[in-house]
Amino acid sequence: MNKLSRRSFMKSLGGVAAIASAPSLVLGANTGPRVVVIGGGFAGATAAKYLKHWSPDLNVTLIEPNTHYKAPILSNLVMNGQLSMDKITFNYDRLKQKHGVTVIHDWVQGIDSATNTVELKSGAKMDYDRLIVAPGISFNAVSGLDFNKVPHAWQSGDQVLLLKQQLKTMRRGGTFVMTIPAAPYRCPPGPYERACLVADYLKRNNPTAKIIVLDANAGIIAEKTTFTHAFNVTYANNLQYHPNVILEAVDSNRRIAITSSGDFKADVLNVIPTQSAGKIIKSAGLANHASGRWADVDPISYESTSLSNIHIIGDSQGTGQPKAGHIANAEAKVCADAIIRMLGGAQPYHAPMTNSACYSPISTTTASWATVVYQYNPATQSMTAVPGSSGAASVASNRSYRDMFDWSENLFADTFA
Repeated sequence: MNKLSRRSFMKSLGGVAAIASAPSLVLGANTGPRVVVIGGGFAGATAAKYLKHWSPDLNVTLIEPNTHYKAPILSNLVMNGQLSMDKITFNYDRLKQKHGVTVIHDWVQGIDSATNTVELKSGAKMDYDRLIVAPGISFNAVSGLDFNKVPHAWQSGDQVLLLKQQLKTMRRGGTFVMTIPAAPYRCPPGPYERACLVADYLKRNNPTAKIIVLDANAGIIAEKTTFTHAFNVTYANNLQYHPNVILEAVDSNRRIAITSSGDFKADVLNVIPTQSAGKIIKSAGLANHASGRWADVDPISYESTSLSNIHIIGDSQGTGQPKAGHIANAEAKVCADAIIRMLGGAQPYHAPMTNSACYSPISTTTASWATVVYQYNPATQSMTAVPGSSGAASVASNRSYRDMFDWSENLFADTFA
């Protein structure tokens, strides 16, 4: 374990959120500015909840096409059969009934920043004083890739269940091939976690099968100590790890990954493509990051640097912070606090902090963890890691596996309850 003990890690999960998100300004009665939130994941749902919690007189509307949210967190435990999908599925009833958020299940067709309106697929238009956009990720195109045959399972729900079924019915002694995209992508440790859980499943249920991991990165980019040990020791007999392998195309019918290091034939092929901000970010003219893939924002408020009164949080923002559920929840609180202050004529808090934290199951009984705290640096106008705040497990353990469920339940409740 480096720099941070697990006890300090567990304390940081609540402590940093409180520091980063405690508002000092509450709007007066009957002011009722309109805040519209697009996207009901960890970022959007948290923002809508805390806007109403901290400033009950705000008119807050959450627009989300789905009536239920299926969390990516713990979805690999659905894939290997340890959890059912309902354990990571949430509705918006508490946001409506307890917190007073108006929830509309519809698709957003467009954003008109000149008139401060959002147009819905149904034809309705919604005015806003402030708009939060939290659409998650979209996948960059891969030639020949058909997700109905070659699942990504990187957005939870049917894709995870498809991968689960393919893994379960894979022939004896077969080959599971998965690709990892170049960073940044959603949930940095997630692909390595999945590789471990697939290897664990095969070790127990199909011991002559093998798993081939093709990583576009130069090496393991998260929780390196525990994942390296898992690949080289725990699953050494059935897992092969190949860094610096770039996916070029896919033959979905024959389940072949065509890469910079040759072709890899699979019985089950799991392709996780490179990712960009949700599609509405680009269509609304918000994808102004140098890469063209993300939205640049001012980290003290998450307001777009290209269009005023629009804020982008979660996976679509381009601050350089990780793209994951826990930190999306923290960004949402910073953003909600800033909007309340700005609507009241004040400036956003000048030194916001966020915390990125996660647990990664390594087997059916062990997990590892990692965390880092970010704070706004006025000199660089960016979020930078606080010295000494980072930590990671040195070994996967049963204790961390148990703690993982406490962490996830707290995050789920803080977002949706």
